[in-house]
Amino acid sequence: MEERQDGGLKGFTPLGSGRLLEGKKGLILGIANTNSIAYGCASLFRKLGAELAVTYGNEKTGTHMRPLAEEMECPIIMKCDVEAPGELEAVYSEIENRWGKLDFVLHSIAYAPKEDLHGRVTDCSKEGFLLAMDISCHSLIRATKLAEPLMKDGGSILTVSFYGSQKVVAHYNMMGPVKSALESTVRYLAVELGPQRIRVNSLSPGPIQTRAASGIEHFDALLERAASQTLAHQIVSIEDVGAFAAFLVSDYARSITGAVHYIDGGYHIVG
Repeated sequence: MEERQDGGLKGFTPLGSGRLLEGKKGLILGIANTNSIAYGCASLFRKLGAELAVTYGNEKTGTHMRPLAEEMECPIIMKCDVEAPGELEAVYSEIENRWGKLDFVLHSIAYAPKEDLHGRVTDCSKEGFLLAMDISCHSLIRATKLAEPLMKDGGSILTVSFYGSQKVVAHYNMMGPVKSALESTVRYLAVELGPQRIRVNSLSPGPIQTRAASGIEHFDALLERAASQTLAHQIVSIEDVGAFAAFLVSDYARSITGAVHYIDGGYHIVG
């Protein structure tokens, strides 16, 4: 990015212009419905000018997600079960054929078998733990590897974590270690891809009532605690997360990489 004599940067869209992401192409992995963190991010990306490719995990999810994608005028809408051989690769192949480039990826995928998630970490099965790690963590590595050759001019990769990666959160159980691995992966990917000007960051929102969160036992109690302990005494919204995510995929965040960013109203400093 070329510097101007007045200290500004050529090629930047001014903040507040409404088209901060004009011309950028992005892939969104993980929209389930209108309550999804991925949807809160994607809808704002689109409002700010980005063109989006979006995926859904199965046909049931697709019935809810397709109308949302059509409202956002997404030219690429594809099924992508990251456990199904070839489906993630097919998405990137379509992006390469359609756009020939990619500017950002939002990875918002997590899963753990219910019987393992609701039990003690001590008791979780090997099969359940490996499945949670593969879908929630290793899929980020695969998505990043496929994105790398398409980000010829640099880019931004985001994933979604939670405070339970750093401190023990009641009933978060095995997802705590899994999210810890995800955040460590972000740091290593950031170092490896830094020379290509590809930035990798993790979003860590406070508790939000999403479909994925509904699988956590006593989640309502966690929401109540978060509301009482955030500095403004209110729950963070998917729009709040989307606003920060939009900044991170914009050129204004060109020097920000390898970090976990808390969008939780200060919950992580008092929780």
